[in-house]
Amino acid sequence: MAKDGREFAKFTLQVFKDIVLKNDAYVKLITSEAFTHKTYYMGLVDKDNKVNFYDGQVRVVTPEGKEYAKFPARKYLEHINEHVEPWTYIKFPFLKNVGWKGFQDGSQSGVYAVAPMARLNAAEGMATPEAQKAYEEYFKVLGGKPVHHTLANHYARVIEMIQAAETLVKLVNDPEITSREFRTLPTKTPKVGVGVVEAPRGTLFHHYETDERGLMRRTNLIVATIGNSARIAMSVDKAAKGLISKGNVSDALLNKVEMAFRAYDPCFGCATHTLPGEMPLVVTLRDLKGGVIKEIRR
Repeated sequence: MAKDGREFAKFTLQVFKDIVLKNDAYVKLITSEAFTHKTYYMGLVDKDNKVNFYDGQVRVVTPEGKEYAKFPARKYLEHINEHVEPWTYIKFPFLKNVGWKGFQDGSQSGVYAVAPMARLNAAEGMATPEAQKAYEEYFKVLGGKPVHHTLANHYARVIEMIQAAETLVKLVNDPEITSREFRTLPTKTPKVGVGVVEAPRGTLFHHYETDERGLMRRTNLIVATIGNSARIAMSVDKAAKGLISKGNVSDALLNKVEMAFRAYDPCFGCATHTLPGEMPLVVTLRDLKGGVIKEIRR
C-alpha cells in the first residue's frame, strides 16, 4: 500500500503538470498580481532545514527568502504575538519583533503565512529524493524562490504528498516500527507543555499549563487557519479589488475571488472557538437605504 501511495503521488504530480501547468491561462491566473502577496513564511524543518511535518524547529524566512528566525516550539511566545480586531472572533498572529502594521505585506509588516507554499519557502529542500526533484522544478516554473502566489499552495501540496508517500515507504521498512519499545511512561508531573506540528493547513501550536492534579489552568492554541488569517483577509481584499471592475459581478468572478481563500484550505470552525461553546450572534435586517428593520440576538 505504501508503494502504491508513492506511485499515486507521482501520478498526481504528472496530472497537475498536464492539466494545470500546460494551460497558459491557468499559469497566468496563478502568477497574477491579484493572487500575490509578499509576506514572511513559516514552517517546520529538520536539522538540515528540510521540510518536516512532525519534528524539528520552526523556521521563518523574510519575503526575500532569507532566514529571519529559527526556534523550538517552547519559545513561540518570544516570536509570535496575536492582534485582535473588534469585527471578528478570529485573531491575527504576527511576528512580535517586526510588529503589527495592519493588513499589508512586505518586510516591514509582521504578517506571515503558513501552509504548503510557506513550508516550501521556509525550507531549503525536501527530505526525500522524488519530492526534492519536484521542489526544484516548482521554483523554476514559478520564477524563483520564494514563491508569493497564493494559488501555488495547490502545487506545493502535491510535492508534499510525494514526500509523505516516500516517507511512508521508509517507515514501514524501519525495524523500530516493530520494536517492543513503543511506549514511554512518564516519571514526572510536568506543569507546562508546548508542542508544534505541521498540519496539512500549516504550522499548529498547542500550549497547555496545568496544576498538580493535571487540570488545565491555561490553554493557548494557534491553529493553522489562525496563522494564515491576516493573509487570508488580505488575499480576499486584493482579489476582489483586482478582479471586480465597474460593479460588474458574475458567479464566475465571485468564484475567482473565493479561490483566494480556498487556497489556504481554511477551517473557520477551529479558528473561532470560544470557551462558552456558543457565539453571541447578532443578525441585523436593513432596508435598501440602510435603515434597521429588525434585529435578532442569540
